[in-house]
Amino acid sequence: MKILFIGDVVGSPGRDMVQEYLPKLKEKYHPNLTIINGENAAAGKGITEKIYKQFLEWGAQVITMGNHTWDKKEIFEFIDDAKYMIRPANFPEGTPGKGLVFVNINGVEVAVINMQGRTFLSAIDDPFRKIDELIDEAKERTNLIFVDFHGEATSEKQAFGWYLDGRVSAVVGTHTHTQTADERILPAGTAYITDVGMTGPYDGILGVERDSVIKRFLTSLPVRFETTKEGRTQLNGFFVTIDDRTGKATKVERIIINEDHPFFS
Repeated sequence: MKILFIGDVVGSPGRDMVQEYLPKLKEKYHPNLTIINGENAAAGKGITEKIYKQFLEWGAQVITMGNHTWDKKEIFEFIDDAKYMIRPANFPEGTPGKGLVFVNINGVEVAVINMQGRTFLSAIDDPFRKIDELIDEAKERTNLIFVDFHGEATSEKQAFGWYLDGRVSAVVGTHTHTQTADERILPAGTAYITDVGMTGPYDGILGVERDSVIKRFLTSLPVRFETTKEGRTQLNGFFVTIDDRTGKATKVERIIINEDHPFFS
């Protein structure tokens, strides 16, 4: 099983990069399953039904979310009907949507799980306890389990990766919008990267206009953050090959496309 994951898509610059490069990435890597983190896809915060459907039309099969899941009010109108969109599974009981989805790829099922960390983020349910429940549920149907762990702290993400080593096929970190160069396969066979990075503005600060962020640091005054819409763009992703029988990762590759790292088909 070959899985392509595209990191946090930020605003229209990120969506444009997905539309342009996803066909090229599919031609190069021939993934069986493509997953996109879309929690920042609508103007930098949240997602709309139109964007969700666009991602599916462009070739994604699963959309994962994160702490900005609820930032667009219309999410409540369609999330329960969005069959292939998942939000963090450790949101409190009764929260709309779901945190686990099974995708059938030519007769082989893949479980995709979305989780969120608690360090420097909202104090939601314990992801370590919740993932145990979901792994048990997934294992009843498949050994192929892919986890998007949306978290702030590097230590929490690494701890989560080691906690799941050998029990899931891959743990990829999202949220910080800065790609880490620590992609690897852990000793018991789980593919891991602390953060896949973001897809969108290359010349902003985490996808936001530079001047506003700098002003915030200089003055400590409230500043409205806007997605950078001018300048260069980037796409960050992660590619993993998994043994269908064992569910263990056999190959990982970090993907980075920008002006300094051009794409070659």
